[in-house]
Amino acid sequence: MEDIKTLKAIQLDALREVANIGAGHAATALSTMTGGTIMISVPRINIAALEEVPTQISAPEEPVAAVLMNMLGDLTGRTLLVFPKPTAIRMAELMLRRPKGTFHDLGDLEQSAIKEAGNILSGAYMNALSDFMGLMLLPSPPSLAVDMSAAVLTTAHLQFGDDRDFVFCVESEFYMKDLGEHLRGFFLLLPDVASLQAILRAVRLA
Repeated sequence: MEDIKTLKAIQLDALREVANIGAGHAATALSTMTGGTIMISVPRINIAALEEVPTQISAPEEPVAAVLMNMLGDLTGRTLLVFPKPTAIRMAELMLRRPKGTFHDLGDLEQSAIKEAGNILSGAYMNALSDFMGLMLLPSPPSLAVDMSAAVLTTAHLQFGDDRDFVFCVESEFYMKDLGEHLRGFFLLLPDVASLQAILRAVRLA
């Protein structure tokens, strides 16, 4: 799978454009849900081995909230939307239209809000990829894991196996215009082997 490392800048730009389209759709949906203007940008996208990803997101022992969805249809694999835990708590407040500082942990209500945010964001990114490739993608219902960064991603790695270890990592920056706040999250696309090759072919033809 070393050919994944040979993607040129212009091909990564094509992937970034796909991510930007997804981010735009997600921003519209989140703005409607929260009642405020949310803008989402994609400052960075890269491809890395899964074991390298935790250090890109946070310190390995830092707690994160990760929304996991299975990707079904013409492309298969998993997606993870990862927030540092304080960011997840703030996102829950926004989703539930509560003032900053209302929540101090992720109870059932807050977890439900984070899963819905993950459903919107991951679904938007997957729809953009689906449109780009002309293939059908069906996301599963979301599940949530709250644990240390390394533990969450190690679990994902174990579920995949040794031959599925490359990840598309999309850094997503959220700007709440009305509040003047910035938040950061990471969308991880973990395709299986056949789907990874299909994505690489599509990007090289872009």
